[in-house]
Amino acid sequence: MKILYICTHNRCRSILSEAITNYLAKDTIEAKSAGSQPVGQVHPLSIRYLEEAGFPTEGLKSQSWDEFEEFQPDIVITVCDSAAGESCPVWFGKSLKVHWGLADPSKIEGSEEDIAKAFRACINEIASRVEKLKALAGQDLPLEQQKQMLREMGAQ
Repeated sequence: MKILYICTHNRCRSILSEAITNYLAKDTIEAKSAGSQPVGQVHPLSIRYLEEAGFPTEGLKSQSWDEFEEFQPDIVITVCDSAAGESCPVWFGKSLKVHWGLADPSKIEGSEEDIAKAFRACINEIASRVEKLKALAGQDLPLEQQKQMLREMGAQ
């Protein structure tokens, strides 16, 4: 199964999702991430807290969804509300599209501990969803059943 995670700037939540998915589900899922308006760099705290949690960060980069036309994802998952409302490229046409809203830990203002808690909570939420995705990846289910399972995992 191929998954493309989308967030407008592709610097935090989609990056976290890509790294966590590729580590936890490496035998069943290939994940990439992109943005409709990528900023060109990964948020440094995304790297910091991924590494703290034991996830590899090598090769992660902020990039445009235009770079993935040949990837042909089975599922496109938006992880930020603004990306969920955008018109996706035509080549996403055959992909199952779902929204998994995640709070943006890079927007938290407060103490270093508040920010750390936000990143750790987001990472834990993604990891929990990826564990459920692994079960879906190995099955050949009808589209409606896949959508239902994704909804039960947090998709909207």
